[in-house]
Amino acid sequence: MLSGAGRTLANLLACADRGTLRARVALVVASRQCAGAELARQRGLPTIVEPGDLSAARLEAIARDAGASWVVLAGYLRRLGIPSSLADRVVNIHPALLPSFGGAGMFGLRVHRAVIEAGCKVSGCTVHLCDQEYDRGPIVAQAACPVLDDDTPETLAARVFDLECRTYPDALELLLAGRVRVEGRRARVVSG
Repeated sequence: MLSGAGRTLANLLACADRGTLRARVALVVASRQCAGAELARQRGLPTIVEPGDLSAARLEAIARDAGASWVVLAGYLRRLGIPSSLADRVVNIHPALLPSFGGAGMFGLRVHRAVIEAGCKVSGCTVHLCDQEYDRGPIVAQAACPVLDDDTPETLAARVFDLECRTYPDALELLLAGRVRVEGRRARVVSG
């Protein structure tokens, strides 16, 4: 599911093409007509546009009809209801170290600007399972990078996106292999 340029989708597809992410994209859902939806169509992926917020019932129907067992957010910027049938099966990547700098309205350059303005020396990305609150679900993985004295939101965003390109596929591999156990609001990787 996406809302913008499709950079995360492109990265995940490249990983799947290389065999480093064992996943198949059943359907791309865009919240609007955007470059990411066009990229998906160019790759021959079934693609639909669903404007506005999605209810849990609508998400459940979309996933069921597509035969999808997981929902992967890739820059999706709309509110999403999580049906019980997809509990702990909706995953997102956030461009900051949650629980800091998350929540409604915290996306894109806004996040990086807030990190810099707060004087943080470290930022990064967080892969988390989604629940009914923005950016509050169990954390699966995080990766960090320094915030440099001369960083702008754009330079920090580029460094964080580089982390996302490695962290998200790795975390998805763990999730798809059943190597993440959720216990309450915590997720932990199990061996095997």
